[in-house]
Amino acid sequence: MDKTNFILRLSLVKGIGIATKVKIYRFVKKHDYWDLTLTEAKNFAKGKQIYDWEFWNEENLERIKQQHHYLTIESDRYPEELKQLPVPPLVLYYKGNLSLLEEKSLAIVGARAASDYGFQLIKQFMPSLIKHRFVIVSGLAKGIDSYAHQFAISSSGKTIGVIGTGLDICYPRESANLQIEMAKNHLLLSEYINGTPPSRFHFPMRNRIIAGLGQGVLVIEAKQKSGSLITAQQALDYGKEVFAVPGDVLNGRSSGCHQLIQDGALCVEKVQDIFDSFHLLKKIR
Repeated sequence: MDKTNFILRLSLVKGIGIATKVKIYRFVKKHDYWDLTLTEAKNFAKGKQIYDWEFWNEENLERIKQQHHYLTIESDRYPEELKQLPVPPLVLYYKGNLSLLEEKSLAIVGARAASDYGFQLIKQFMPSLIKHRFVIVSGLAKGIDSYAHQFAISSSGKTIGVIGTGLDICYPRESANLQIEMAKNHLLLSEYINGTPPSRFHFPMRNRIIAGLGQGVLVIEAKQKSGSLITAQQALDYGKEVFAVPGDVLNGRSSGCHQLIQDGALCVEKVQDIFDSFHLLKKIR
């Protein structure tokens, strides 16, 4: 089996998690041994069952290849930033403008139940971020994520959405029109083949890609123990800049942001704070 088909097969088999799959990939790459058998793969599984190794033969893999645009971790255009993650995605399925992966980017995440405060912050920040040619990365969720994508587009910028389903599924439904627009004129990414429904564990995994792609992560209106804090913590672990916007201490909407600031994230009160951190010293009027 050639390199591409082996990585596709490994990414698709069920019964083992992505961390185990990455261990197998790194072993195979180190030894340039792309004909690993099921029996040999089971040595990495530590008692877990690999269910469909034989199902993903050349014929069925060809069907997947015909139905998707994709990059494997061995592809020339696969983002170098993601290769550096402790557990990188082995395959990225995509729709849209792949060249956006070559641009500098900022991830923006925050509350699904965002308030008008969060809405106004993104509306105020976005024109300057786009002027400085940041591609905006987020997760197409309700609230801050969707606002970030929408204002990037309305400010004549570009945006990347990383989703936790197959690219043919719009979740949440409220983001359907936005997702369709981004698939045509921006970029959508997923680890999952078409037809994969939303699942709770997909979204924390999706967050590591968002954190990995952005040069930094801006967090707006995040509560304690929210998914946005997972993304921010992952970014800190990866050595990325993390920016947190403070909020009202009484309503609790920004308690996670305040915790991030206490933990060393940069407190952001104006967009220039982000530019200063990136050494973009021209003042914004």
